[in-house]
Amino acid sequence: MTTPELKQALRQRIIAAREKLPASERQRLSRAIIQSVCELTAYRQARTVLGYLNFGSELASELFVQQALADGKRVLLPRVNRASMHLDLYQVRDIQNDVAPGFMGIREPVAERCIKEDAPGTVDFILLPGVAFTPEGVRLGYGGGFYDKLLAHMPHRPTLVAGAFSLQVVQEIPQEITDRKVDWLVTEDGTICCKSGRENNGDTIT
Repeated sequence: MTTPELKQALRQRIIAAREKLPASERQRLSRAIIQSVCELTAYRQARTVLGYLNFGSELASELFVQQALADGKRVLLPRVNRASMHLDLYQVRDIQNDVAPGFMGIREPVAERCIKEDAPGTVDFILLPGVAFTPEGVRLGYGGGFYDKLLAHMPHRPTLVAGAFSLQVVQEIPQEITDRKVDWLVTEDGTICCKSGRENNGDTIT
């Protein structure tokens, strides 16, 4: 199988497993995971954070967005630019009124209500979506390459964090040259510093 074929097979397997989790269990695990994400030193020190809004059986990342707003962070969310097929970033202040279903039915900022962020270098901390991850920080996305393109155009390196259910952690993911690793992987089983591949709940890396 080619690398894209291997990735697609892994996507299908992990998404199927994730969808078997009862909604109440996904919500319970999501709360625990997001709490751990927000305990990271890098999050506490961040002024501007980039999150995303979940769909389907994903981790309930909206809990992260709500917490970041409550903590007084400057919160950005992505919106797919359908002309360029890149992600544009917008500041949101209220996820009840500032977002609406957009690309693929995923909730996105409403451009008319939100301020577009034209300086991505302001982002300190990013919570990345993904289908599967390795303890070393390799990430398998949904195949659109949106985040790889976004990160490639950032003039700096913000802290990259993934929150995922433990069933999404695998030992190996086929890699391509454009793939970017995450710094921290947070599951209900613990927080992994991906630079060492070991659990590190007393984090010191920012």
